[in-house]
Amino acid sequence: MEFYFFSPLESFMTLSRLPLLLVLCTLGLSPAISRAASKEVLDAKVREAVQELYKTSSAAKELAGRGQAMLVFPEVYKAGLLIGGEFGEGALVEGGHTAGYYNIASGSIGLQAGVQRKSVVIIFMTADSLRRFHDVNGWKAGVDGSVAVASLGAAGQLDTETVQKPIVGFVYSNKGLMYNLTLEGSKITRIKK
Repeated sequence: MEFYFFSPLESFMTLSRLPLLLVLCTLGLSPAISRAASKEVLDAKVREAVQELYKTSSAAKELAGRGQAMLVFPEVYKAGLLIGGEFGEGALVEGGHTAGYYNIASGSIGLQAGVQRKSVVIIFMTADSLRRFHDVNGWKAGVDGSVAVASLGAAGQLDTETVQKPIVGFVYSNKGLMYNLTLEGSKITRIKK
């Protein structure tokens, strides 16, 4: 077994490289982000993400049918090395038609490393929650509206308390719904396409 001890200068040099490592990690993510999708491509990805959600949970399809609108982010990328960031583009779907384009972004600090991709769907169940979303420029989850993130029970049904909330969110990947996640602190901003 070999041990290697850092001198104070070496420790400082290693810590001073941390910002460089974070930039490199972010640059690894930037090709996916920098190639912003056209309207047509984004609309197609939104439809595909909604179909994938419906395959994952029939309860989600039923809930969406009762909702006022759905905000769909088909590809949300998260990358980080101690300091992380999350970003994705999507569309607000009202009455089966695209009502606007949005991005979602958030940051985090803590033990994390790597890159992850997920899909996020936020369903506005009430006209009031949708109106408040439209009224704010730069809507922030947890501040401008609380999002109840759905999880499935043993029988594949949504928690009855969750379905009664004015805003319900689904976070999923190709492996199904993701658990123990929150959308609190995510900022959603309207963009032009």
